[in-house]
Amino acid sequence: MSDPSRHRQQNERPPSQSRSAAARPRPSQRRPPREEYEESKCSYMCSRRGIVLICAVLTNALVLICVVAAMMSMSGMSAAGGLSSGSFNLDAQLPFEGTELQQVRDLDMQYSQMRAPGVYGGVTFSLVMGVVSLLFVVSGGKPAYALPRRLLIGTLAFQAAGAVAYVVAVALYLHFVTGVNSTDVCKKRERLYAGRGHTWMNCSVSGGDAAVALFGVITAILYAAGAFLTYVTLRNVTDFHREQQQRNSTRTHTHTPSDTNTQYSDKTYI
Repeated sequence: MSDPSRHRQQNERPPSQSRSAAARPRPSQRRPPREEYEESKCSYMCSRRGIVLICAVLTNALVLICVVAAMMSMSGMSAAGGLSSGSFNLDAQLPFEGTELQQVRDLDMQYSQMRAPGVYGGVTFSLVMGVVSLLFVVSGGKPAYALPRRLLIGTLAFQAAGAVAYVVAVALYLHFVTGVNSTDVCKKRERLYAGRGHTWMNCSVSGGDAAVALFGVITAILYAAGAFLTYVTLRNVTDFHREQQQRNSTRTHTHTPSDTNTQYSDKTYI
């Protein structure tokens, strides 16, 4: 007769083996690496191309601020005096009186009107470039190989055109400012303010205008660098898809677990 205890041990062994087999992951149900789930849209936006575009957005905002600040600093003291309200009257702070005050006000008004086209053009240009750059940053929230080719080509064309456009815009802005500052209106303002000791109100290029030119040149350099990085990315993506097509044409039709691992590892190619 057989031992009952040995018979029970033999009956209890298969369930433990079946549980271990069920707990073992099947090859077809393998999950991708954990890094795939931890990566977010922000991590793709903060690539080298994305960081350059983000910096371009910030410098566009600085250009806009400096254009407005340069206009406000050169608008004259009488422009601030017109903001009087209630018991706080800024007209009392002006060093001009009578006909001289009226003359300064007229000259400040004419000078502000002459500089208005440059301000409107600078604000519009920097605002449009900053908004479009931000849109390209947001649209790049995917791996480079998953982005549409037309988007990469559009980003490349925009940054290349933006670099050239900013150089031209800075040159036109400085030419416009120096042209306005060389008029008789500016010369008369300078003499009136200098007669009262305000030598800072002169007809030379102000610090605000110099800041506009500086940040404009920096933005042009950022767009040029971004265009180069986008070109490199576009070339790598093209080579990546070409290798993928060659691999698909040579491998067998049966899908194996190694194909999935190759697909994830290929992402590091770009």
